[in-house]
Amino acid sequence: MRLHRNLCFATVDGLLQIFNEGQYADKVVQQLLKRDKRWGSRDRGFVAETTYDIVRWKRLYGEIANVKEPFSRDDIWRLFAVWATLKGIKLPDWKYFEGTPSRKIKGRFDELSKIRKIKESFSDWMDELASKELGETLWSKEATALNEQADVILRVNTLKSTKEKLQEELFDLDIETEFIKGYPEALKLKERGNVFTTEAFKKGFFEVQDASSQLVAGFLDVKSGMKVVDTCAGAGGKTLHIAALMENKGQVIAMDIYENKLRELKRRAKRAGAHNIEMRVIDSTKPIKKLYDKADRVLIDAPCSGLGVLRRNPDAKWKLQPEFIEKIKNTQAEILNNYSKMVKPGGKLVYATCSILPSENQEQVDKFLASENGKDFTFVKDKKVLAHESGFDGFYMALLEKRHSN
Repeated sequence: MRLHRNLCFATVDGLLQIFNEGQYADKVVQQLLKRDKRWGSRDRGFVAETTYDIVRWKRLYGEIANVKEPFSRDDIWRLFAVWATLKGIKLPDWKYFEGTPSRKIKGRFDELSKIRKIKESFSDWMDELASKELGETLWSKEATALNEQADVILRVNTLKSTKEKLQEELFDLDIETEFIKGYPEALKLKERGNVFTTEAFKKGFFEVQDASSQLVAGFLDVKSGMKVVDTCAGAGGKTLHIAALMENKGQVIAMDIYENKLRELKRRAKRAGAHNIEMRVIDSTKPIKKLYDKADRVLIDAPCSGLGVLRRNPDAKWKLQPEFIEKIKNTQAEILNNYSKMVKPGGKLVYATCSILPSENQEQVDKFLASENGKDFTFVKDKKVLAHESGFDGFYMALLEKRHSN
């Protein structure tokens, strides 16, 4: 592989914004890809993947290159040189790469690979917390899996198409996909590619949604004609899935504290042809209280640390702080306590997170079941999804049922 100057410059600029200005990697990459209209898909792929790679391995590359934050421009070029050397890419004779000690880089890599938190590139506190909660062996396997690049998974919109039809349609566009056993609406791309420009996407035949996330709506056990509340709907990936499973019959109430996310959901619902979704902003306790004892199903896709989805958000490794995790656990408990009141007797509740930490997952559920509000509920089942076992995002979901009142 030959390195092209303008692509490397774009990557270095992007990394400075992510590391020094604290900008989000996905937003920075989006901007970078618009930089030069002459770039083809291979050029854009290089910029995106190299940026994410260096973000993912920031700690390891930083230790090898012996640079510390805040990074200077020269420091970022050093990180880049480490990345290229470890990938076996020949460095061109540009001034940025003068005196790069290639042999020493490989030696340092071998040496540092003996220390998990450096090898897998995690901060001390995160490595410590995860190994304490999951155990050394399990965390070592999971840490490796969370550093792998995530596959692109589509969820067919059954309101408009079938998995077979969508697969054929994409195949005609030279986009090859495969079914995934155990995931009824999922198609996995054999090679990464931009599917958002396809007619099939514009017509609402599919959404991009990780396979683990696709399990949640099914876990909720919805039926046509029910009243279902998605309480932390966000931009509505799971809401749209619920609407499709209900075949557009009944009512899905999508709630969130952020109005702009619900606006995005409105746009997506229109494209998907999902007509049974109603948006409600949680701007006080009123919208929640109005629904007490009214819902057949309630989904609480709770805000969490996001430790299960680091493969697609590697910069979260460096943005997360230990105090945030403590704070979010209080939020989870509060949400579970308040929003569970919307379930009517005989109804069901799913509590879900994209975290792998038991303290955000089954421990929250146990705590809730032991509380005053939780005593009306019985635990039905839960599912822990780990990236190293499934190959997809780390996730947790628990199904609870509200007893009929006597």
